[in-house]
Amino acid sequence: MIKYILTFTIASILFTQASCTQRSSKTKKVFENTTATKHKTQILTGADQIDTYLPLLKGKKVGLMGNQTSIVGPEKKHLVDVLMAHNIDLKFAFAPEHGFRGSIERGEKVANDVDEKTGLPLHSLYGKNEKADSIVASIDVMIFDLQDVGARFYTYISSMHRVMQLCANQGKKMIVLDRPNPNGDQVDGPVRKDDKFKSGVSFHKIAMIHGLTVGELAKMINGEGWLDNKKKCDLTVIPVKNWDHKTPYELPIIPSPSLPNHISIRLYMSLCLFEGTDISVGRGTDWPFQVLGYPNPSFGSFTFTPGTKPGMSAHVEQQDNLCYGIDLRKEDPKKSTFTLKYLIDFYHIAEKAGMADKFFARPDFFNKLAGNDQLIKQISSGLTEDQIKESWKPELDAYKKMRKRYLLYADFE
Repeated sequence: MIKYILTFTIASILFTQASCTQRSSKTKKVFENTTATKHKTQILTGADQIDTYLPLLKGKKVGLMGNQTSIVGPEKKHLVDVLMAHNIDLKFAFAPEHGFRGSIERGEKVANDVDEKTGLPLHSLYGKNEKADSIVASIDVMIFDLQDVGARFYTYISSMHRVMQLCANQGKKMIVLDRPNPNGDQVDGPVRKDDKFKSGVSFHKIAMIHGLTVGELAKMINGEGWLDNKKKCDLTVIPVKNWDHKTPYELPIIPSPSLPNHISIRLYMSLCLFEGTDISVGRGTDWPFQVLGYPNPSFGSFTFTPGTKPGMSAHVEQQDNLCYGIDLRKEDPKKSTFTLKYLIDFYHIAEKAGMADKFFARPDFFNKLAGNDQLIKQISSGLTEDQIKESWKPELDAYKKMRKRYLLYADFE
């Protein structure tokens, strides 16, 4: 009997060990497959694909349009450091709005300077630069690497247009290192009307929420003949790998001081129009583009006081005033697509409070943001969001059709 029990116990132990080994082997294979799948689907920006673009730069004089978003790999090395480490002959960098390191106020002058970290000469391309043509004439290849957020009024895309024009004028090659659009899952808003609404915040005749990466937009600018005299830029786009317009994407580094997190970037699409009013969008607080308010209790029960923050000390609406309004910080980023709801709601509150005539405090700027002078009239006349959206549908549908021709990635619809 004891012999039988011992035999049975030993057999059980051996069976258990074999089973565990087998399960361990299976688990290991599952883990390896999962890891492989994860690695295989890792999003690689254009800048991450060093081996693809380095051969295009070897032996060339190179210029760069970049800022703090021009990072490479999970270590977030700056592209300047990567290029210099590979002995690329980098001559200068252009800086957009907010400067090369992303710390300058919105709309503030970006001066020509030297990057303190690398000694690289910096030239502003935000505002006038009469020497820009001669600067580009001194190089062979221009790299563009800026993280856009997908709205027509975000000025990095107007800077890209200017770089394309300079390269076309001087017969120089331009390489766009593409990056995902964190709002690339939507196309909405009015298409900009004629050139009287053209400005740095409405440079192109595209939808307000354009649904393009910078690489796709660069192809559109070339393809539609939007450069002066219909010139063509000698353009190469290094596409993103393992991303499409259905893939959610959170930026690894903030694109500007007032867009500090993913929800602010998603809400920016809807809240930027408030910049043409005196309503605070939270600049000067820890929650820019995540709260709305005005110094009147009629606007809501949530309170905050705009003050000063790094990159948000100038041009702060309602600075030092206690504002009443709404808190949008807990909104679901996936559901935070473009809407006129907040703007229309706040206008109606102002109307009831007898402040409607003062609501659009900067109508010219509001019209440039909107790309037309109809939106103010439509909201003031009491049209609903559905009615307003119906009015811009024909032009938006035409834009969507044009957009399809330039897509580098599978679309969300």
